[in-house]
Amino acid sequence: MSTDEEHIKQVVVVSDLHCGCQLGLCPPVPIELDNGGTYSASSLQLKVWNWWEEFWRRWVPMVTRGEPFAIVINGDTLDGVHHNSTHQISHNLTDQKRIAETVLKPLVAQCNGHFYMIRGTEAHVGKSGQEEEALAKSLGAIPNEIGNYARWDMWLRISGKLAHITHHIGTTSSLQYETTALMKEYAIACAEAGCWGLEAPCWVARAHRHRYAKIEVPMSQGEGICIVSPGWQLKTPFVWHGAGRNTNPQFGGILLRAGNETHFTRRQIWNIGRTQEVVL
Repeated sequence: MSTDEEHIKQVVVVSDLHCGCQLGLCPPVPIELDNGGTYSASSLQLKVWNWWEEFWRRWVPMVTRGEPFAIVINGDTLDGVHHNSTHQISHNLTDQKRIAETVLKPLVAQCNGHFYMIRGTEAHVGKSGQEEEALAKSLGAIPNEIGNYARWDMWLRISGKLAHITHHIGTTSSLQYETTALMKEYAIACAEAGCWGLEAPCWVARAHRHRYAKIEVPMSQGEGICIVSPGWQLKTPFVWHGAGRNTNPQFGGILLRAGNETHFTRRQIWNIGRTQEVVL
């Protein structure tokens, strides 16, 4: 962070918005499409949007306690055109970008411009994350040292404590092994730091799974934390025949905060619930 941002002790992280998908995050207003048509959010999208507004209007002000904060969007902001899928609102990426801009522009003002973006999965955001780069530039995200507005990763100093943020992490089809990849991710971060005499991160923040998870291990500075943020996308056809078929989608975000005594995280999560019962 720059000198004028050193007083910021907390960062709000959200990820996996998948704007442009019929099951992704979508505002309640009719979306104008490139050829003059419109798209209106479904009833489930409206339910998710109500959580999005509650997250930013109630939860974030509550946990940030009126103090300055930064925002990091940790990848997969757009849904893109991927895997021969048909569940997008539009395959025109200009339409998808317009939806994402409508969703994210208010956040830039809410954090007074302390706004950062991480690149997600190429299948969703284009080769080399080019669509996310264009979106980040249009929103005025803070660029990295080489001028990229959307970066692959971010080493973030929060009130003296170090965080590493990037999008991807390993996944699993077994709930009982859900935290295995988190422990491996943090162990690798510490081993890599040790090999080169570098500082180990206090936080390792990841996304991609659309499911919240967290592990903590003791370290000299308090707790070493690896945390995965939930997403903002309903179940797609890929999820129904994959590892997530028996689980319900999770929605929400996380807070990384450097407190007076130690560093910690907070989280807000909503669960969409089961599909409606059929009673015979």
